[in-house]
Amino acid sequence: MKAVPPLVAAAEMRAAEHDFGHSCQQGVGELLSFLATTTPPGGRILELGTGFGVGLAWILTGLGSRVDVEVVTIERDSERVASLAEVDLPAHASIVEGDIETLLPTLGQFDLIFADAEAGKWTGLELTISALAPRALLLVDDMDISHHDSSHDRSTVEVVRKALMTDPRLTAVELNASSGMILASRRAEVP
Repeated sequence: MKAVPPLVAAAEMRAAEHDFGHSCQQGVGELLSFLATTTPPGGRILELGTGFGVGLAWILTGLGSRVDVEVVTIERDSERVASLAEVDLPAHASIVEGDIETLLPTLGQFDLIFADAEAGKWTGLELTISALAPRALLLVDDMDISHHDSSHDRSTVEVVRKALMTDPRLTAVELNASSGMILASRRAEVP
């Protein structure tokens, strides 16, 4: 694996200081960073579940010096949001505190969505799919069933996997790397 970019290393350190073990893995982050580079001019990216900013750091790393892409990340935990207040985010990036399922219908459509929280993925998946612009990309991580201990979690992952792979609005592919991912694209015209 390549060296971790500085923004990501700082976010990983923040997560470690808070004993937070739910940040996206490096393989997921590298793909997320790449996908961010494909965002069209004037596009929008949404992250569901900020945590301590690891996924956000991968997104910003992928965007590099681009300032034409709006980046929104949602986090419900006020302590995590407060810890990120000290981070010098670019003007085109914002952290929104609140409930993902309540906020999703109010935010419009996005060109790339990274579903990294239970809300918007395990629950409220329909809201996430509805927030995809035509031809937009959706990256869902933690889809490797072997990474989950409880039978409830494994069955929930299987329900999400089936929903993403069979939704007629999406074209999707499973990626058996890192924590297991599904990458989906919203069809330009829904059948």
